[in-house]
Amino acid sequence: MLSDQESNSDPDILPFVGRSVFGASIDHGGTNLIAPMRLGLLAGAGEFPIRFARAARNAGHYVYGLGVSGMASKDLAQDCDEFRFAPLARLGKAIRLFRKANVERIIMAGKIEKTVLFHPFRWVRLMPDWRTLHMWYHYARKNKKDDTLLLAVIREFERDNFVFDSALKYCPELLVKHGFLTHRRPSAAQWKDIRFGWDLAREMGRLDIGQTVVVNGTAVIAVEAIEGTDRCIRRAGELCRRGGFTVVKVAKPQQDMRFDVPTIGIETIKTMHESGGKVLAIESGMTIIISPQDVAELADKFGISIVAVNADELALQAAA
Repeated sequence: MLSDQESNSDPDILPFVGRSVFGASIDHGGTNLIAPMRLGLLAGAGEFPIRFARAARNAGHYVYGLGVSGMASKDLAQDCDEFRFAPLARLGKAIRLFRKANVERIIMAGKIEKTVLFHPFRWVRLMPDWRTLHMWYHYARKNKKDDTLLLAVIREFERDNFVFDSALKYCPELLVKHGFLTHRRPSAAQWKDIRFGWDLAREMGRLDIGQTVVVNGTAVIAVEAIEGTDRCIRRAGELCRRGGFTVVKVAKPQQDMRFDVPTIGIETIKTMHESGGKVLAIESGMTIIISPQDVAELADKFGISIVAVNADELALQAAA
C-alpha cells in the first residue's frame, strides 16, 4: 500500500484512499439525529434493500418491508420488523398495506426488472389493479424511461399523502468515497478510456438510457440499457474477446437520489472477471457500494482496478 505522498508523485493517478475509510466512524451529517420513525421499504432485487433495512433498524427506525414478488429477496424478512410480498402491478395493495402499517416515510431500494413490461401477454400476467392503471394512464404515458416510471409510482403514492425519502438519508455510509479502492491502478491508456467513457456515460444518463458504458482503446464496446449493468458487461465480454476493457458507471446529471442510484457489489466484480474487464470507474459520492471491503478484496484477487472519481477531476486531468 502506498502512502498519500507516494501516490501524489504520479500526476496520472489520484491520491490513494485506503479501505479503512469504510470501517471508520464518520459523521455523515447527523444520521443519528433523525428521530425514530416508521419507515416503509418498497424493495426490489439485490442486496441494497437488505443493507438499508439493517442500517435503518440499527438507527432505531421501525421498518415495514414490502418486497416486489419475484424480485425482492426472501432474506429481507429477517431484517425488517414486518415484511410482506406484493405483486409488481398492485400499487393499490401496496398503498393499503403501508397505510395500515402507519408508515411515515417510504424508501425505494433495489432493482426493478423492467424487462417484464416486454413479456408476451404482460397485462394478463401482471394483472394490474385500478391504482396501477391510474398511474399508468395519468403519469407514464409519455414514455417508459426509468425516471418516468419511478416518478409515476411516487406521484401515485403522493395522492395518499405518502412522502418518499432517499435511502441514503438513513445510510449515507453506503456512498463510495473518493479515491482508489484497490491496490491495482489504471494505466495511462486506461485513464484515457475512463475520461473517454465518462462523458458518454453522463450523456446516456442525461437521456435516461443507462448508467454504464464499456470502453476499450477509446472505442465503445457496450452501453447499458434495459438489461442492467451485469448483462451489459457480459455483452462487452462477448464482443471484446481480448478483454482488458474499462467499465465506467456514473450517476445521471439529473439524478434523483430517491431511486435508481448507481450501485455496485460483489456480483459486479465477478461479472467483470468472467467477462475480461480490468478497470471499474465509478462516481465518488454518487455511487452505492455494497460490502466495500469484500468488493475491494475480490477485485484485488482478480487484478481489477476500482477507482472513484468525479467530473471536475477528470476535466483537470484532460487539460494537464
